[in-house]
Amino acid sequence: MAFRVENSPFTEKQVQLLNELIPHLSYEQRLWLNGYLSAKEEQIEQTIQPTTEYVIPTAKEVTTATILYASQTGNSQKLAESFAAQLAAQDVDVQVASMSSFKPQQLKKLSNLLIVASTHGEGEAPDNGITFHEFLHSKRAPKLTNLHYAVLALGDSSYEFFCQTGIDFDERLRELGATALIPRVDCDLDYEEAAAAWFQDVREKLLPTTQATTAIVETETSVYSKSNPFQAEVIEKINLNMDGSNKETYHIELSLENSNLTYAPGDSLGIIPHNDPKIVAQLLQLLQLDANEKVQVKNVSYTLEKALTDVLEVTVISKPLLQKIEAYAEESILDRIEEPFATYKYGKDLLDVLEQFGPFSWTAQQFIDVLRPIPARLYSIASSLQANEEEVHLTIGKVAYESNGRQRLGVASGEIAERIEVGDTVSVFVQENENFKLPVDDTTPIIMIGAGTGIAPFRSFVEERAERNAEGKSWLFFGEQHFMLDFLYQIEWLDWLKQGDLTKMDVAFSRDQEEKIYVQHKLREHGEEVYEWLEQGAVIYVCGDEKTMAKDVHEALRDIVITYGQKTAEEADEILRQYQQKKQYQRDVY
Repeated sequence: MAFRVENSPFTEKQVQLLNELIPHLSYEQRLWLNGYLSAKEEQIEQTIQPTTEYVIPTAKEVTTATILYASQTGNSQKLAESFAAQLAAQDVDVQVASMSSFKPQQLKKLSNLLIVASTHGEGEAPDNGITFHEFLHSKRAPKLTNLHYAVLALGDSSYEFFCQTGIDFDERLRELGATALIPRVDCDLDYEEAAAAWFQDVREKLLPTTQATTAIVETETSVYSKSNPFQAEVIEKINLNMDGSNKETYHIELSLENSNLTYAPGDSLGIIPHNDPKIVAQLLQLLQLDANEKVQVKNVSYTLEKALTDVLEVTVISKPLLQKIEAYAEESILDRIEEPFATYKYGKDLLDVLEQFGPFSWTAQQFIDVLRPIPARLYSIASSLQANEEEVHLTIGKVAYESNGRQRLGVASGEIAERIEVGDTVSVFVQENENFKLPVDDTTPIIMIGAGTGIAPFRSFVEERAERNAEGKSWLFFGEQHFMLDFLYQIEWLDWLKQGDLTKMDVAFSRDQEEKIYVQHKLREHGEEVYEWLEQGAVIYVCGDEKTMAKDVHEALRDIVITYGQKTAEEADEILRQYQQKKQYQRDVY
């Protein structure tokens, strides 16, 4: 609540003082002040007769809340900001922040804490949640007996440690004495409905019933979004690898004409793919179901074949999926898997499971009901909108391998490589990523480290800075297998070097010599100069595989800080954490 100057007996200065004071008073303080003013009013009435009657508004208790998010691709951040806007509209004193910018020592001062946390990779916290996660699980974490909290966890049920970061926060807050406002909610990739229901329950706890109106989760601002994708025409498709390479990496250019979609370097483009019709045909044959039978998916009617091709996921398998399927099997499925589930599921799809554990007693609708929607695939944007008006470019590596006697393809990459041609359309939406952005100051040096398709965002970075005539230095480290076959965008990089838009470039082609050389080796080779750039304020960007490349690059950066900064290992770890907190070290890893 806030006092207003209109029709008030207070001066503007007094109104300012009241607005600064009242929101920070406790309930008991407001009661005391109300009684004090009433007593004073009685004394005044006994001595003078006021010429003008007025009423001092009674201060009502202000609900406070802090919303913290841990987000890698932006979903948790968008939800948190949407929730904060809705609470603020109902006079809640609300603060929203990334966990990386929040001082965890302030936790003990909070009354209500809402956490929206994604899980990254195999159960890890997103980069902007690592420091907060470590603090909360350390001995420095305070007792939080006065704190009320709620956790919304986002994840992907195809991973073994589904929503683990949210689970960690929930369990640790309870251990520290905090009280849950409502039970934690774990969301899969299709999270919108569950998130809205969670927030509605939170509001009913925080606000009087009359104030807690229906929650609206606004995660998209464009007409086109994940739930309403734009049909983008393919205007260019080029295999960037030369003949003889064991890879296929496609440069795809899509038209955004008439979409009003915008993006910035560092953002991703979501593609909603279709399943391979061959896999769908094999499923229908195995299950002996009628392709033309009508089924319902979220109250929309489809033929069974169309639902399996365009709407539902039939490739990735997970424990929750097998738990649903075994309700229709003659025997338990999970009990018959003797190896660790992570090992079992590698390289397998739904067809493998149904062949191994059938027969199943279900109708077409029951079969459809155990499946989840096809998740969108996010690809780092490889172009600058400023340089390519109404276009967006992608760098997509075809995923192809053989397993159990069958050739397998990535759902989206396989479709792009084998079934999409120039003139076709692709269902797309823009996914903003505030955690992977160019410096606002164009004089800031940047160091870009990428392997394979991890080169994509750096093409957009350099193209954007070239358009803006940025004066800051730039250094690219790029790794692939073979110089002659796999040097992605080679001509463009050489042109940017010649023009001065790219200051330095170091490449590592791992298979061109007996000893494998990767980008982390090149970093160490130039460690002294890399450290000089860091001391000058250079921002480090890493894009690529999280388990190997990004991990090895992190170790190389740590060693560089130890060696050339003359730091201990613990000091180097803290320096890299500080770099991440102030966004001097940003990662887009997968």
